[in-house]
Amino acid sequence: MSQQTQHDHSDNIRPLRPDTRGIEAAMPHDQQAEQAALGAMLLALPGTGGSQDQVIADVTALISAEDYYRPAHATIHAAILGMHERGEPVDPITLISHLTKRGDINRVGGPGYVQSLAQAVPTAANAEEYARIVVERAKQRRLIEASTRAAAVGRSGSDDVDQAAADAEAEFVAIRTEERWPAPIPLGTHAALPTFPVDALPGWVGEHVAAVAEFTQTPPDMAATMALAALSTAAGGRVHVQIRPGWVEQSNLYLVCAMPPASRKSDVFAQMTAPIYEVEKQLQEGSRAARVEAQTAKDAAEAEADALMAKARKPDQAAELLVAEASAARMLAEDIVVPPKPRLTAAGDITPEPLTHQLAVHRCLAVLSPEGDLFDIIAGRYSARPNLGVFLKGHKGERLETDRITREQPSIDKPALTIGITPQPSVLQDLGDAHGARDRGLLARFLFALPASNLGYRKTRTAPVPETVARTYAARLDALLRTLTDLPEPVTLTMDARADQAVEELQAQLEVQLRPGQHLEHLQDWAGKLVGTTARVACLLHLSDNLNNGWGQPLTAETVHRAAAITGYYTEHALAVFDLIGSDPATEDARTILDWLSRPKSDGTHRRSIKRRDAVAASRRFRTVTQVDPALQLLEAHGYLKGEQPIHSGQRWRPETTTYRVHPWLHRPVDGADAR
Repeated sequence: MSQQTQHDHSDNIRPLRPDTRGIEAAMPHDQQAEQAALGAMLLALPGTGGSQDQVIADVTALISAEDYYRPAHATIHAAILGMHERGEPVDPITLISHLTKRGDINRVGGPGYVQSLAQAVPTAANAEEYARIVVERAKQRRLIEASTRAAAVGRSGSDDVDQAAADAEAEFVAIRTEERWPAPIPLGTHAALPTFPVDALPGWVGEHVAAVAEFTQTPPDMAATMALAALSTAAGGRVHVQIRPGWVEQSNLYLVCAMPPASRKSDVFAQMTAPIYEVEKQLQEGSRAARVEAQTAKDAAEAEADALMAKARKPDQAAELLVAEASAARMLAEDIVVPPKPRLTAAGDITPEPLTHQLAVHRCLAVLSPEGDLFDIIAGRYSARPNLGVFLKGHKGERLETDRITREQPSIDKPALTIGITPQPSVLQDLGDAHGARDRGLLARFLFALPASNLGYRKTRTAPVPETVARTYAARLDALLRTLTDLPEPVTLTMDARADQAVEELQAQLEVQLRPGQHLEHLQDWAGKLVGTTARVACLLHLSDNLNNGWGQPLTAETVHRAAAITGYYTEHALAVFDLIGSDPATEDARTILDWLSRPKSDGTHRRSIKRRDAVAASRRFRTVTQVDPALQLLEAHGYLKGEQPIHSGQRWRPETTTYRVHPWLHRPVDGADAR
């Protein structure tokens, strides 16, 4: 190793842990190989030994940022990889600009040093070999550090020899197998979530969703969620679906797509719901004459009854005869029914009591809003204990008692409420804190979408939604609304034999996922409604597909499969949302264990691996090993732990036990030094 290699840029050498700084000068590294690997990624252009995509792929397949000895090189590596993944051009000039904007340019040695990387590499054709040298030196350093830690524990006189040996063995295995730990995902956040499966929607809906998403430069999830809300507004409560005898679902949905501010929610909302408000306006205008006529007749009958009663009060009149005539006139007035002003929607800031009254009048109603006012109300803006009854019963279609609201409509059978809103993510957290929202099943009724924002990556000029696409969407949604709102009574659709079988298969798959240790164990309340929700979505797809060619026919298996793809998407997003809002008890348990893992043991060392029984010691809140399972699984899903295959004790009375290895990230020094 050259003298220059050891002493250049000594201010940027990675600091070592206190127990290993005595061997700092001997720590293996090869600065020239690190420079050459980075330079090859910058230099790789046609005619220089390989395409840039291929060279970057070859290097990053072997090296991760923590393999570099110099922190500056790790920063440059991460910047190159990030720029490449975003499709940005990568060369010394663009890299210098990127690092300057991030404020890292001086920390990596300045523009001159970045330029020198490309000049220092002999040829990009050997990039993979340079990377292998860097990785080999990194493994040597990790071996030295692991051995030093093991020796320190041995000299400390610790009684927990078995645990120390297990920790050391786990580290040596990781070094030998070149295992890499990706950065853990913080609790309350989530990994990349799936994008809405637009191809599962009816063609005329999907085309409009894609066009609106492109024009507004928003994720298709938002337009697709509001499209389902629009279909639910048309069909909810008016068409039911019978999965099998005795099991009938309504077709109304509760939908939420959470997006941050400046995400063009209002633009997307307007384009997806405009036909609903237009039809509502036309229905109100069309019924105006009938409403005025009925109201006039009723007013006249009531006036006649009042006049007869006025005469009956005069002493010189035949009171008994006039009272009888007034009673008849009053009964005639009561028999005259003034039709309510047609409504398909309610305001997004409506409170439970007026909403209950409106449902009593109209039975089927949709609360649509680009904001989260409704969630603010549910969370207790006007009451410490909000009235959740209308939201619970309006989803299921349970009998809704309204005698406290109006004497004219004491109750309503089969109410159907649709909710479609696009609040900010923080509003979801408020909803999670609402009294009874989780316990009484309100959260379990919602389909949640939490797409990543496009902010910072949007095109500045996009083509508007094609006129034919917008016109088709408006015309077909108009037809669907008018056809279904004209139904005198709710219609129940059935499923054919293959669709019934598809639902049964979905039930079987879901049941397994609800078991302890499985994907949906912690969302049993939400997932317990998933099959019924899938049937509701399938009903909406069926109606949209077959509006003009026999929508009364049974649903098919193909429609059920498409609906399952959509609810599968919402399942992954629900897992992220329930983690975000912290309504899952496993989240708080996981935070407790995470805090415990981050603290050093009494001898100053950290836990490198744990078993379930060890986690019980994290807090008095845990009494048995089964209580910590949900939290351990959540930590494993977020990348803080890696579970190994259970090892049988060899004793029949002792069950198998799983060992979890702990992410090295949790062992970072408190002062923030970037230790391995």
